[in-house]
Amino acid sequence: MTDKSSDAPGVVIFPPLIPLLLLVVGIVLNLIIPLDLLIHLPLQVRILVGTIALVVGLRIVIGANRIFRRIGTNVNPSQPALVLATTGIFTWTRNPMYIGGGIVLLGIAIVGALDWVPLLLVLSLPLLHCGIILREERYLERKFGDEYRRYKSKVPRYWWRF
Repeated sequence: MTDKSSDAPGVVIFPPLIPLLLLVVGIVLNLIIPLDLLIHLPLQVRILVGTIALVVGLRIVIGANRIFRRIGTNVNPSQPALVLATTGIFTWTRNPMYIGGGIVLLGIAIVGALDWVPLLLVLSLPLLHCGIILREERYLERKFGDEYRRYKSKVPRYWWRF
């Protein structure tokens, strides 16, 4: 591609802002309109389950980030993809950073008894899916053609197929 402006997926929002905004809005809503659901779980259970989710999610995100760096492609979706990531966690899912980020967010919500955060996460899924993931997929298909179509036919978008 010669036109640099079209050599990016054109996502509607910088992806890391979504979990950050969800966390901030969730904390504010928890202060203003507490639902008091997660607070009823024993603290030790919340800490254990939330920490496990946090660690698993971080490992997924960091692992995917390392693969991007190792193969020499850009992590930031506003920059061009240079190489298609198809190894490691990318053999299980085409979107490990988004899945891992969601798991991290759930872990924080569980530990902090932030009831609004999982609800906001569910509400944000259409934005993530339509505004980021589908745009990235169209871009990768334009950029990598048959190589991406073959990869897409073998590896689910998430960890499951509908």
